[in-house]
Amino acid sequence: MDISSVQKLCIDLISSAVQRCRLSEDLCRLSVVLKSSPPIIRVSISDTGTGSCLEEFQDLKCNREGIGTEKWDGLLSIKTTSISDNKIYHYHLNLRGSVSARRLTRLPSILKNDAKFSGTEVCLSISETIDALLNDIKHYFQKMLILKIPSVAAELVIERGDASGLRCQNVFLPNECSPLNFSSSNVERLKSGLEEYVLKHRNSLNNKCDSCFCSREKLKISSGVARSMESHRSPGLIVEAVIAISEHSESLCFRSSGNKTEVLHFKDFSPSSVSIASLNALTSIDWRSYGLTLVSAVDQVDHALIEWESLPPYLHIDMVIHCYHKQFPGKCKYQPDRHLIKKGVKLALDDLKEKHTGLLLSAHAVKICSYAPDLASSIAGIILSSNDVKFQSKCSLLLELSQSQEIGKQTVEDRIKEKIISVIETNDRKPEKIKEAAPFLFEDDPPQDLDPADLYLEEHEGGDDVFSFPD
Repeated sequence: MDISSVQKLCIDLISSAVQRCRLSEDLCRLSVVLKSSPPIIRVSISDTGTGSCLEEFQDLKCNREGIGTEKWDGLLSIKTTSISDNKIYHYHLNLRGSVSARRLTRLPSILKNDAKFSGTEVCLSISETIDALLNDIKHYFQKMLILKIPSVAAELVIERGDASGLRCQNVFLPNECSPLNFSSSNVERLKSGLEEYVLKHRNSLNNKCDSCFCSREKLKISSGVARSMESHRSPGLIVEAVIAISEHSESLCFRSSGNKTEVLHFKDFSPSSVSIASLNALTSIDWRSYGLTLVSAVDQVDHALIEWESLPPYLHIDMVIHCYHKQFPGKCKYQPDRHLIKKGVKLALDDLKEKHTGLLLSAHAVKICSYAPDLASSIAGIILSSNDVKFQSKCSLLLELSQSQEIGKQTVEDRIKEKIISVIETNDRKPEKIKEAAPFLFEDDPPQDLDPADLYLEEHEGGDDVFSFPD
């Protein structure tokens, strides 16, 4: 793993601590302490997860151009112990040397005196400002809250070595608007995490913003999961995609993103950079079938930035993609798969359309709906101008209108228009691969010679949401 900056080094060390906590079967605490004694900052990253696999540190590659010797001497101090160990082992590792020549320097161990615990502490001393590290680390934890990993509580402590002896502590525990069960699935946690992220303006607030989200109806959220089959050459992978669409009234605290969407990426339960496969997947989706027009999808290092054409100013879209192994820890390294990512995102979009009437209508459906008023007016004119009382009575019954009083033309038109639009929306909400013939306006028996297969073509990709990798 290449390390190009002090900030990235700290984030990678924190990510490793998170993985050790996930391996533990117990509740874990992760603590990051930044102690300032100008011009030096001592960084301590400790966790109560499983003991460290020391190879993870030896694989780190220090980019000398990114981290100069004047900022960091390359020395890591590592203390670690497993639950079965009777000692706490202490090592020094200098990352300035070549990978092949590196050796851990073992220092005197500390007896545990029959105590049963596990954990790791990694320390380093750097020449940097607190603010330069603090923003990146806080941003990392704010994104980690989206995953809602149930067994990890994290804290960030800043100690300043000045006369005031100021000590500042940030505890990153999810103040949940919708608490989850401990046994909730990963995708349920991701879905709830993105909801909290949006409600709290990218987790910059402790509680949801009531001025922007006075009603939960303003936020619509859905998810899609795509899986690959496990083989001897490739691990079984899971891609979870969650999409949130929010409608904002005018608010002073709402930071408008215009017609852009940030797509956050996670890999193996940690924030990740944007892969080429993900960008290709996002640009290959037929967004017009969801009423959206894609202008561009650009890599912004820690997220992808999608720009839309003519997105309504009151509408905002948030998206998160998480790719991970079925089994943890993974057996081998892998790259996210474009087809899996595309499938996961499309399943989330289809789920939104199915659950929320009128949302994400395709451009074709919107065009057809524009003809509904004229068609409704013509049909209403035929019904009301008829002299056949039985015909009018049957039409009133089908339109669910009262026959005990005189009904005006506008009422009949509105009811017919509602039914026409309802039929269009019902059919448009279905994914292409499972679309059937559209229901008839008045629910009469369809013609017996009508073949639904002639009405809709199968989506060219089709198939289930399970993929296998070629050998």
